[in-house]
Amino acid sequence: MLLVKAPLREKSLLGSLSIADIVLALGCAVMVVPTLIKVAELSWSTEQGGHGPIVLATGLWLLWRELKTATVARTRPNRVIGYGALAIFIAIYMLARITSILEVEALAMYGALLSGAYLLIGGALMRAIWFPLLYLALILPPPDTLVFAITQPIKIAISEWAVAILHALGYPIASSGVMIQIAQYELLVAAACAGLNSIVSLAAVCLFYVYLRHRSNPVAFLITALAVVPIAVFSNFVRVIVLILITYYMGEAAAQGFLHDFAGLLMFAVALLTIFSIDSLFSRFISRRRTVARL
Repeated sequence: MLLVKAPLREKSLLGSLSIADIVLALGCAVMVVPTLIKVAELSWSTEQGGHGPIVLATGLWLLWRELKTATVARTRPNRVIGYGALAIFIAIYMLARITSILEVEALAMYGALLSGAYLLIGGALMRAIWFPLLYLALILPPPDTLVFAITQPIKIAISEWAVAILHALGYPIASSGVMIQIAQYELLVAAACAGLNSIVSLAAVCLFYVYLRHRSNPVAFLITALAVVPIAVFSNFVRVIVLILITYYMGEAAAQGFLHDFAGLLMFAVALLTIFSIDSLFSRFISRRRTVARL
């Protein structure tokens, strides 16, 4: 009598976890919840961090999708490195909680989660899901010192360019640093006008789009990603000029009300369409080159 041996089925990721792994995962979850609530209250409710909920939702979906389709098996991690890194990040996290430094707390939470993921699934599988892990880092609020260091020179440059163009067109305008004087009105070029908000938001939307569309084409991915920064800065430069003209012709109240927010949304939409157009043109160019090469 012949006995047919049934093929062995690979265990799912959840089914292969031990009790210690489950306790580790639950501990990471307990650490994440209070920090995410604080980030949502203090960062996601502002213009600078408004993209956070969208990034979290799409990032978790991408993570689940990549884990389901990953062909790499779970490997045994180096527990000395994993637990050592986890202990360091937890210590930084607790210190940041005590001192109420949200940016450090969020960054330490992210590092602890990566350490925990390494201990749970190993390095090979983490490399396979690198993009969702990196993409989810966009929900973290950047440090104020970093924001100032990046935006200050951009704000000054945008102010000087806007004043130079409008002065050449005959408008009574001058600037001192980030302060712009036009007629009897004085305007301040804020950090939002430097393009950092647009850069982060555009990066979040475009990286998600480009990864799904060009994940197998690193050249297209890189070109589209590099186009985000100059397009975001230029769109905010146009926004500043528009707001200066609105202030000059309609008064300060008009420029600070609905039209201020509408101009920001309009410039964001134009920048997004520009990036999509660049991606479409580049895709057609690559497709045409491949067609010619086959002939």
